[in-house]
Amino acid sequence: MSKNYETVIGLEVHVELATRTKIFCGCSTAFGAAPNTQTCPVCTGMPGSLPVLNKQVLEYAVAVGLATNCEITRYAKFDRKNYFYPDNPQNYQISQLYLPICRNGGVEIETEEGGRKTVGIHEIHMEEDAGKLVHDDWEDCSLVDYNRSGVPLIEIVSEPDMRNAEEVIAYLEKLRLIIQYLGASDCKLQEGSMRADVNLSVREVGKEKFGTRTEMKNLNSFKAISRAIAGERERQIDLLESGEKVIQETRRWDDVKGESYAMRSKEDAQDYRYFPDPDLTPIVVSDEMLEEIKGRQPEFRTEKMKRYKEVFDLPDYDIQIITGDKHMADIFEAACAICGQPKKVSNWLMGETMRLMKEKEMDACDLHFSPENLAKLIALVDSKAINGAVAKEVFEVMFEENIDPQQYVEEKGLKTVNDEGALRKAVEEVIADNPQSVEDYRKGKEKAIGFLVGQTMKAMKGKADPAMVNQLLKELL
Repeated sequence: MSKNYETVIGLEVHVELATRTKIFCGCSTAFGAAPNTQTCPVCTGMPGSLPVLNKQVLEYAVAVGLATNCEITRYAKFDRKNYFYPDNPQNYQISQLYLPICRNGGVEIETEEGGRKTVGIHEIHMEEDAGKLVHDDWEDCSLVDYNRSGVPLIEIVSEPDMRNAEEVIAYLEKLRLIIQYLGASDCKLQEGSMRADVNLSVREVGKEKFGTRTEMKNLNSFKAISRAIAGERERQIDLLESGEKVIQETRRWDDVKGESYAMRSKEDAQDYRYFPDPDLTPIVVSDEMLEEIKGRQPEFRTEKMKRYKEVFDLPDYDIQIITGDKHMADIFEAACAICGQPKKVSNWLMGETMRLMKEKEMDACDLHFSPENLAKLIALVDSKAINGAVAKEVFEVMFEENIDPQQYVEEKGLKTVNDEGALRKAVEEVIADNPQSVEDYRKGKEKAIGFLVGQTMKAMKGKADPAMVNQLLKELL
């Protein structure tokens, strides 16, 4: 009879910080540049080059630590993690082992059952990213791009407190929102600015001792993480059920095939021969610095949700969606400050914005229309300068190109025709051309007027006030 197993999961989350320059040199961190164009002697590991810590990296790391309830290490150091790999030009990575910048924190998540649970954070440390290997199957060779070498990272190491994929995703979502709200990273999994390695083991229900864990890499979406957890859990249980042992190793997840394969046996700290980096001075976090960073901490999502309910009186669903991304929340607040109509701003974000984002497979952080232009569009509809249908048409262009809606409406001649004479003439023609619908309406078929309104709007090229058309039709009929 097969036993009941419990899954035990801990995560190592790497977050690429949103600094303009690298952690130990002045090279740009911009994404997508031509290979090896953002490099210098420091980030390519040239002998004699000396690293200098980017202060912004330290400030971001401390800010994330404070937001995740960590103790801040007031005297921290950098260490060298030695390993030999072509994308690692110095043959060591500058990281933190002995005195990481943040320790003993935790974030609260909601469980599937609707309860709350704290996922412990063992530590957060700063380190540099490695370069990128590009495997060329056509030429049968591997190329190295050092643009990413030296890009600043924080690694957030959780305690093994998660028990299923749902808890893992809830924890990652919580981290992503905290870090986005701080402005410390955009946390885009698809661009690699947030990467999660999953440490997973299984044990019989009721047992205290952890099973042998494996680490899974190459997970660049929440969907891939969920599938990898399910796949690895099943693989380990199958091994134990057939009397075999789970080997401690690093595995690579192939999301296309839906399976993982072994990369290497899992190294322990001693395998990397860590020692303090002799080129970097220790970090001293002063009281003044800590107070200054605390003073800059933003309003996080939980407080924002509460305020939106009290100040804007929005439905809970709207609040949930709008605060789910810092950029969308910023657009909402700025547009409200201009037009003073929170529900109308929310309707545009929840309706047309969400529809176009889904259609174009975009994230909210990629929205580039301005709150000023959204407020102008709402004002155009309120003043009846344009009707709802034209407003949607204008919004589509604004969504793509951030055009000024007032200017666009003027240039394209989209203003609502309020000339009652011209409108009356169009309505009379529609009545004359559609005797059947007129007769249906007079016989009590209320829906027939909808067709006549549509025909009038068509004749007016959409530039009429539907309420005014409706009123005129009823009057003339």
